[in-house]
Amino acid sequence: MASGPLVGVKVVEFAGIGPGPFCGMLLADLGADVVRIDRADAVGRAKPDLMNRGKRSIAIDLKKAEGVEAALSLIEKADALIEGIPAGRDGAAGARAGCGVEV
Repeated sequence: MASGPLVGVKVVEFAGIGPGPFCGMLLADLGADVVRIDRADAVGRAKPDLMNRGKRSIAIDLKKAEGVEAALSLIEKADALIEGIPAGRDGAAGARAGCGVEV
């Protein structure tokens, strides 16, 4: 059972590198329910990562309509969204899929 000041807070994180995954890990350590959206590899499984501590993860193919729908469903139920690449920049996974942060 999770404990901490952020119990009940739902966070969706697009997998990436740098401060995004670290932020998600800290939020999970403080009790938030963090779901990380990983890129699906060739067999459809999420790739392991040390920054995944305390998070749940799901592999979603954001190049497919079903994947975008699944991501949007998670995001609309979340209190926060973490995208490692700033909105409007090339390479932002959520922005490319049409489900990232709008500026």
